Amino acid sequence: MAGLNVAPKRKEIYKYEAPWTLYSMNWSVRPDKRFRLAIGSFVEEYNNKVQVISLDEDSAEFSAKSTFDHPYPTTKIMWIPDAKGVFPDLLATSGDYLRIWKAGEPDTRLECLLNNNKNSDFCAPLTSFDWNEVEPNLIGTSSIDTTCTIWGLETGQVVGRVGGTGNCVSGHVKTQLIAHDKEVYDIAFSRAGGGRDMFASVGADGSVRMFDLRHLEHSTIIYEDPQHRPLLRLAWNRQDPSYLATISMDACEVVILDVRVPCTPVARLSNHRACVNGIAWAPHSSCHICTAGDDHQALIWDIQQMPRAIEDPILAYTAAEGEINQIQWGATQPDWIAICYNRSLEILRV
Repeated sequence: MAGLNVAPKRKEIYKYEAPWTLYSMNWSVRPDKRFRLAIGSFVEEYNNKVQVISLDEDSAEFSAKSTFDHPYPTTKIMWIPDAKGVFPDLLATSGDYLRIWKAGEPDTRLECLLNNNKNSDFCAPLTSFDWNEVEPNLIGTSSIDTTCTIWGLETGQVVGRVGGTGNCVSGHVKTQLIAHDKEVYDIAFSRAGGGRDMFASVGADGSVRMFDLRHLEHSTIIYEDPQHRPLLRLAWNRQDPSYLATISMDACEVVILDVRVPCTPVARLSNHRACVNGIAWAPHSSCHICTAGDDHQALIWDIQQMPRAIEDPILAYTAAEGEINQIQWGATQPDWIAICYNRSLEILRV
């Protein structure tokens, strides 16, 4: 009888099986929507899907709350970074264009499609985007046409109309700049200097470049890959804006950079045995980062002893069934990391 008052052991892993191969994925940050994520299909044709899923903590099961069509696979999905829940419940997707959606159950509605190339029949696909945390009316996109575009959003509910069907979001181009010599693959706003104006991008020319919206006439090259391999992703440390991480194409290592010491990596994380696909800094700690790759592994690293070499990760998780192609560390749930492989999404307690 002594064991009756023992609390049930908390689950460490929850899994969701989607109807299609997964690529993009993002945690919702609203305080009233714990364990809600958006996931995007990767189907090599026009018709793709986005799904909003939520974990029922009582039944310990994920369920789909909303599923909607998306042209082409989403290259990125992101919920509005609105931790207080004061803005409309929006999410954005990139692919052929940038789209802003109003989340609903069961119907998620397209609010606006942002197209910067009105005078052409062709669009230059977007590789990524970032939603500014300090100023949620700013979104920056990166494109294969060598440019980055900063969009200004207006989110206004029409006064006096309850439950109206009119769209409450519109957008305009604040600035567009040629950011790289070749395709741009990722963009991310920095928290430095107030968190509104600074952003960095990476691209096929193998460079990391930093920009300031107040002085767009010049940029700073923070790093260039020695072999001029394309750089695919970058991620800023969420507690210390001096540090960022990047990965190059087909590389088994993650490069950590310090913007105060340009061009020289301050650390290399190189325990993966196949190419790295994703990087995610801890939301609550400046010295922890998670990396994931084709070796089925998600690794968590403690980097506080930089610039001394970081030999080994402190935690490792293996997804037995597949190559991990996406990793996200929840901003409002720092105890949980989400990964995607094949058709599966798993959230892991860390």
